[in-house]
Amino acid sequence: MNMHNRGTAMRCLSAAVLLAVGGPALANTLNQNVSWTIDRSGTTAKYRIVAYGDSIYAGYNGSVSNAAKYAAPTVDAEYLAARWNADIESVRRTKSGAIASDVYNNKIVAERSYMQSTNTRVVTFEMCGNDGLQARTSFKGQTGTCNYGVLDTAVANCRLYVGRAMDFINANASPNTRLKVISNLYYPGYAADNVQSSCRDATTGATVKMQDRFLPAIAKMNWSMCDQARLKGFQCADSFAQYMGADYDSNGDGQIDSEALRYVPGESEASYVNRVSVTLRGTIRDANTHFVSSSSSFDYIQSDNVHPTYTGGTVSAGLWGGTTGTGAARYTSFTNGRSPIWNQLGHERMGWAISVYNPAAP
Repeated sequence: MNMHNRGTAMRCLSAAVLLAVGGPALANTLNQNVSWTIDRSGTTAKYRIVAYGDSIYAGYNGSVSNAAKYAAPTVDAEYLAARWNADIESVRRTKSGAIASDVYNNKIVAERSYMQSTNTRVVTFEMCGNDGLQARTSFKGQTGTCNYGVLDTAVANCRLYVGRAMDFINANASPNTRLKVISNLYYPGYAADNVQSSCRDATTGATVKMQDRFLPAIAKMNWSMCDQARLKGFQCADSFAQYMGADYDSNGDGQIDSEALRYVPGESEASYVNRVSVTLRGTIRDANTHFVSSSSSFDYIQSDNVHPTYTGGTVSAGLWGGTTGTGAARYTSFTNGRSPIWNQLGHERMGWAISVYNPAAP
């Protein structure tokens, strides 16, 4: 049975423009801040997860006024509530369309008070997606001789600001924080990039396949995120592996694809990039068709071909302010640490990937 169905997730493509593709709404970025508390029955203890990032953690859905209620950080809040038998406040301080430097300066640094609260137990962030997407847009628009420098700059900026963000969080998060975790980049539009460039390589004089240039660049960003996490006391939720690899062994190498693609702590950048972009290249699939078995798949990407799919409704987030609200958990217990829909939508998968690092107690 093929369960690949875009209708399973809520989506609303803005009539204006897509935020995170280098052309945010109204030619600017959009703050989308939300505070949503998972209210656990029979408990008064309340802890906080703080999430900083761009449109991914924002739960962007094409609207300038609302966003997914259950974006990945709030999905993780449900897991935390069940594990700790406590109320969990999910605070998302996000800016759709923001590049890494913007997330760092105007969210993590400028809004550090949210992670300094004494009830903070988890701090998570994601960034660099817009650096990569803007570089991709720039490269796709090139004619004449290809300039690969735009991709190199995106990789360098990602490395710089991820490191700065981790250092700042380490220095400023509440001492009660039990977990710090980054989510790395999946590759939106992977199938669409299976085309030749308009520019030509300076050495060969031939056009180049877009995937062949973008995949190693994303791999370098992801290696840097996970390796700096290893060195700076963070965990790394490998969203690339979770989104781009199937949940079964498609190539007969004895490993589930989504596990085989994961960053291995301590491996070199060269080893990781070669493993992802060469050795296991044949197992990478566009996340619009994420196979959970050889015959069943789900759509992890909205119709904009960028943002994760979701369910559970929306909240106000955008030009007219953000929601502060409370509601009961959709799920109050998790068999084997997974919700019934953990692998069916993009935000559910990312939230679960963060949750595997949750400490046993607050």
